[in-house]
Amino acid sequence: MNFVKRAGMSLGARKSKTAALLALFVVICTLLLGGFLLQAAAARQEADAQRTIGVDVTVKKKGLTPALADRLGAFHLVHRYNPELLVRAGARGFTPLTSNAPKPGGSGAGEKEAREEEEREEEEEEEQGPLALNGVRDLGMLLPFSYGSTKITAGRGIAPEDAGRDVAVIERRLADRNHLEVGDTVRVRSGDGERTAALTVVGVFQDPTRDPQGWTPPHELPGNALYVPVGIARQLHTGTATVREAVYKIGSPDQAEQLYAEAERLLGAGGFDFRVNDKAYRDQVRSIQRVGTFAGLIVWAIAVAGALILGLIVTLQIRERRTELGVLLAMGERKWQLIGQHAVEVAAVAVPAVALAALAGALAGQPAGDALLGPQDDEPASAPAPAPAVRAPGAEIAPPTVRVEPAAVGKVAGIGLGISLVSTVVPGIGILRLHPRSILTDTE
Repeated sequence: MNFVKRAGMSLGARKSKTAALLALFVVICTLLLGGFLLQAAAARQEADAQRTIGVDVTVKKKGLTPALADRLGAFHLVHRYNPELLVRAGARGFTPLTSNAPKPGGSGAGEKEAREEEEREEEEEEEQGPLALNGVRDLGMLLPFSYGSTKITAGRGIAPEDAGRDVAVIERRLADRNHLEVGDTVRVRSGDGERTAALTVVGVFQDPTRDPQGWTPPHELPGNALYVPVGIARQLHTGTATVREAVYKIGSPDQAEQLYAEAERLLGAGGFDFRVNDKAYRDQVRSIQRVGTFAGLIVWAIAVAGALILGLIVTLQIRERRTELGVLLAMGERKWQLIGQHAVEVAAVAVPAVALAALAGALAGQPAGDALLGPQDDEPASAPAPAPAVRAPGAEIAPPTVRVEPAAVGKVAGIGLGISLVSTVVPGIGILRLHPRSILTDTE
C-alpha cells in the first residue's frame, strides 16, 4: 500500500491524537506568524520614525552662505533642512513695538557722554531697523515651533514651497498693535533703505516670551520678530548674506557620518561645527527596536521549541506503534517509507495549521501590534515642560500597521514543514537501526 495513503488512514484512525497534534501545530504556527508580523510592523514603524522624527544635525560655519546650505540640503540622505538667516529691517506703513520701560540715562559728569552714546545707539537702530527678520526655509523645523512652545495661531508657517514668494509670518503682539490679519500686506525695508519688500502675511504666531521688564532695543523684543523665506532675507541683507546655522534632518544616527563626509567635501575639512541631536530619535525608536528584537527571538525560540516538542511527540508515537512498524517491516515495507509515512502525517497536520494561524493573525494581529508598538507615555505626570530632546508635537510615530502578507505566511509554512521534517526524521533514525525481529520481540 502506498505510504501516503496509509498516512491518511492512520490520521483518520487516531482522531483524538490528530486533533491534539493539530492544536499544537496551530499554536506553534500562530506564534511564529505573530513574530514575523511584529518584525514587519516594527520595521515599518521604524522607517516611519526615520521620516517623521529623524535626527537633527546642526551645521555652523563662518561664512556659510545660503547656496552652500542648499547644496548640503540636496544630499540624498537629507529629508528636510532649514538654514536660518538673520536680518535687521525697518518698517514702512506700520509701527514696530517699543519697550515700555524708560531708557536708562546718565547723570552728573557722565550725563553728556551717556546722552551721546544714546544718540549713537538711536542712529544705529534707525539705520539697521527695529525689526528682526528671520529668513527660514522650513519654519516647522525651528525648535520653538517643533516642540510647541511657539504656536501658529492663525494662517500657516513658512514652507519650502514659499521659496521665491513675498510672504511673512508675524508675531501676535505686532499684529494686534497694527491691526494686521492673515492676507494683509506689510512693507519692510533694508537697513540701508535702498530696498523695500511688500510681504503678504500668511500666518500669525504667538511667542510665549514675555516683554522684558527693563528697557530693550526694539529689534530684541519678541514681538518685533518676523519670519520670511530665505530669499527675502537675502534681498534685504546689506553686505554678504551668511547663514547663522543650518539644521538638517536625516533618517538615523548611523547616517550622520555620511552627512559629515559630504559637509567636509562642500565646506572644507574642519572649520565648521557639526552637532548631532539624536536623543529624540533614540528615545522613541528604542522601544520599537526592542519589540522587533523580541519578535525575532520569539521566532527562533518557537522554531526550536516546536521542533523539540514535536520530535518528542513523534518519538512517543513511534514507541507506541512499534508493533505496527515491525509488522510492516516483516511484510517487506522499506524503512524510509515508514519514516516518510510519519513525515506525511505531521505535514498533513501542519498545512491546515498554517491556514488557521493566518486567520488568527488577521483577527488578532492588529490589537497585539497596538499593545506592543502603540504610543506609550514614559514621562511622569508631573514632568516639567519638554526640553528640545523630547518628542515634538506633529512628529509622532504613526500607529503600527499589522497585516498578514503572503511572504510571512510562506515563511511560517516553510518553518512549519521544516519542523515537521526534523521532528520525524530525527526520531526515525532509530527505525533505521532496528530489524523486524528485534522490534516484534522487544517488549520494552
